[in-house]
Amino acid sequence: MSGASSVTPPPGVVVVIPAFNEERRIAATVAAARTLLSVVAIVVADDGSHDATARLAEAAGATVVRHRHRRGKAAAMTTGAAQARRDGYVAHAVLFLDADLEASAGSAGALVSPVLAGAADMTVAILPPAVGAGGHGFVVRLAASGIDRATGWRPVAPLSGQRCVTRELLDAVQPLARGFGVEVGLTIDALRRGARVVECEVPLGHRVTGRGWRDQVHRARQYRDVRLALAARGVVRVG
Repeated sequence: MSGASSVTPPPGVVVVIPAFNEERRIAATVAAARTLLSVVAIVVADDGSHDATARLAEAAGATVVRHRHRRGKAAAMTTGAAQARRDGYVAHAVLFLDADLEASAGSAGALVSPVLAGAADMTVAILPPAVGAGGHGFVVRLAASGIDRATGWRPVAPLSGQRCVTRELLDAVQPLARGFGVEVGLTIDALRRGARVVECEVPLGHRVTGRGWRDQVHRARQYRDVRLALAARGVVRVG
């Protein structure tokens, strides 16, 4: 009898972090993610950053894959998950985290446990109320009502980018909706396939969008992409 163990190790989770110009926060986010139990790899998908995001992420212990030009959040998520597959992490769940979570990323284990235990196919984080939030909530309302109309389920956090998903489900819902419509599209496509989607309250914190003109442009892009994702799924009209 061979002395080598024949026991297959339990599946873990691959963390995928889409990032654009996050040199101030990415190292802390990667470091915190590395403390999570069951994490087998961390991939940072640098979406064409002009700063030191890639270098600092790699120095913090992440595998880095880069886009030469900015392609949007959905493309970065897809690229990161594909890199994990190329690295051999095929059967593992994927935990998507935003790059600006910093130390709070260490609390994301609450999203991982239900998926690895088989209690959910996808978990979505409900974050604590943001202090100093500058938006009016119109993008959130559009996203929540659109998901409700499409599936009969109204989420609390329809735009949350912090979510853990089985690799099987992630593969089944490709291609992802473009840009900032990715979370809405992912939720609708998962529910329409009969997936178990569970929202979890998790003490995560990230940069809050304000009321400046750059923030308003960001919200306009969010609104456009969410509406396009809903239109592609027969929920709203565009045009």
